Amino acid sequence: MITDAHSLLKKHYGYDSFRTGQEEIIEYILNGNRTMGIMPTGGGKSICYQIPALLLPGVTIVISPLISLMKDQVDELNQIGIPSTYINSSLTASEVNEQLFLMEIGEYKLVYVAPERLEAPSFLSALKNMQISLVAVDEAHCLSQWGHDFRPSYLRIPELVQQIPNTPPVLALTATSTPEVTKDICSALTIDDEHTIQTGFSRSNLSFHVLKGVDRDRYIKEYVQRNNDDSGIIYAATRKEVDRIFSTLQSLDVSVGKYHGGMTNDERQSMQEQFVYDNIKVMVATNAFGMGINKSNVRYVIHYQMPRNIESYYQEAGRAGRDGEKSECILLFSPQDTRIQQFLIEQTALSDSRKENEYRKLQSMVNYCHTESCLQSYILEYFGDTEEAKIPCGRCHHCVDDREAEDVTKEAQMVFSCIKRMRESFGKTMVSQVLVGSSNKKVKQFSFHELTTYGLLKEKTQKEVSQFIDYLVASQFLEMSDSGFPVLKLTDNAVSVLKGELQVTRKVERKPRVLSKSHPLFETLRELRSDLAKTAELPPYMIFSDKTLNDICDKLPISKSELLQVKGIGEQKVDNYGEYILEVINEFIENNPSYQSSTKSNDFDDNNGSSGSSTPAKSGKGHPSHLETYELFISGMEVKEIAAGRGLSPSTVEGHLLKAVSEGHELDMDKLLPPDKKEVIVRAIEETGLEDGLKPLKESLPEDISYFQIRLFLQTRVAKV
Repeated sequence: MITDAHSLLKKHYGYDSFRTGQEEIIEYILNGNRTMGIMPTGGGKSICYQIPALLLPGVTIVISPLISLMKDQVDELNQIGIPSTYINSSLTASEVNEQLFLMEIGEYKLVYVAPERLEAPSFLSALKNMQISLVAVDEAHCLSQWGHDFRPSYLRIPELVQQIPNTPPVLALTATSTPEVTKDICSALTIDDEHTIQTGFSRSNLSFHVLKGVDRDRYIKEYVQRNNDDSGIIYAATRKEVDRIFSTLQSLDVSVGKYHGGMTNDERQSMQEQFVYDNIKVMVATNAFGMGINKSNVRYVIHYQMPRNIESYYQEAGRAGRDGEKSECILLFSPQDTRIQQFLIEQTALSDSRKENEYRKLQSMVNYCHTESCLQSYILEYFGDTEEAKIPCGRCHHCVDDREAEDVTKEAQMVFSCIKRMRESFGKTMVSQVLVGSSNKKVKQFSFHELTTYGLLKEKTQKEVSQFIDYLVASQFLEMSDSGFPVLKLTDNAVSVLKGELQVTRKVERKPRVLSKSHPLFETLRELRSDLAKTAELPPYMIFSDKTLNDICDKLPISKSELLQVKGIGEQKVDNYGEYILEVINEFIENNPSYQSSTKSNDFDDNNGSSGSSTPAKSGKGHPSHLETYELFISGMEVKEIAAGRGLSPSTVEGHLLKAVSEGHELDMDKLLPPDKKEVIVRAIEETGLEDGLKPLKESLPEDISYFQIRLFLQTRVAKV
């Protein structure tokens, strides 16, 4: 069966081999063993149950806590030819009954449900009439009360699975499981140690950074503007902070959205959809955002404030680079973050033991911000991946930090002396005001203008001094009291500095870097992907991931058989989108001879290199597929009718028509491009030109004019010449 698994991997997903751990997990499942897989976010957990679902008879039930994620997963599976659906509270009772009927007659191989659905007697009763071959439990850490996202509804899964006829094998999957949580999951689901696969928590494409005492607003402004073409997420701890950061970036004309619990469901859904579809580039959000998306092309995640625990941090940071491409995870630490998280823990209704556990986790998070060792190694050690943790990642803040250290001992002594003279009874604001020589009424009220430290740092602004104090707290020279109005206290390290026994250094602030520039073809492919996605009404990452686009740039395939060698392109996607991709590559090679492929063939026909597609477009022997599409069109059929009748996507049909025009075949232009739209394109070309490609032209046109119509206009213009 494993041989069949490999062929399915290639056919549907476009990959030649499994990732570490996937094949072993699949073998255990196919042999009927209860299994647990612990794999990092983006490590390919879903394939571990999707491939067995195709090989086993009957239906696979996938239990997921994330209703908002189900539709994306189902759309993605159907896109690659795997019949799937979901049953959750977004469906009406009649829709649920219809889905159950279709499950019973074998229409679906995978069905996604929320854990609460298993508690419905009607649902369990319906399952008794079906062949359930596998139950996959996603986000399995929700089973453990010591996990960071405990869900009581998960505790009933073991009992309810037992009620399914013939008790199918169970697969538990998670990306964030400490040894303690793993033990809980395996105990609840009776999974043997020998069937627990941990592939390691390392994400080799991610670089981690912790920046302390920086001007956080200035940093994110510069970072987002320097990387304005890339998708990113900025996390903040509170709704108020999310709103403020959102307004700040919006004022800079950044393509930005926001997401938090204070917004209506419709507002959140709209923002999430715009982000998933690449209509907005940056999402500012609380940790409520992200679990419900599978967007693979997020290039950076910035934590404006420290999250509560390592599990949450790693899960949120791990939303960057799910496609395997290099991405950044940046935490902007301020000592005040700790107090915010302590306050949030106190507001929960958790038991004392659970709160104590939350405080322990918070301390581990604080320690992460202060460690001077490899950041990736610290995370791996936390999750019990001790062997891998011994090897520095070579990518994180500490592994590559070659900035020069500035001696700030003198300035630190001024701060410490001032705090000492103020009897360690005041907070950061008052200390800053004294040091810069403020004439504030309270400064004079307490006679602080008479201190010898008054005005010692008058050449600096109050904000700069305040940030320097943050740095000294973050570096553990100062600490803040736990009172309602936190005051600054000297630590033993500060006393040593005052005595001249210890030096204080501070590295030059790191400027936000520009993420690496891509291949010259990449942007054109990204534009094409966006256009295809709009036609298919799917998020762009479901059409092709950034990793796939980069592999296309590297390989420059010029036939369908070569396109099948690209990572992430299976037969279904070649059928749906191959013609468009090959057309773009052909045009690029013609205009850039230095990138000329060594292969001279450039056949766009479906009959060439089809590699036995399961749903090829049918055409007569020796009769090119694009000409069959052309003949159907001139006979009076619409694009969508042809697509439905031939089992193609509308974008592939449009590609066929473009090819027919390029060969000199005539079309009824007015049917595809009305005269009024043609006039708009002509005027836009006169104003914008074509020197910089189609993107500037497309952006200058109304949204209802597609790339296809632009290309059709240009193609017919060339044909007339």
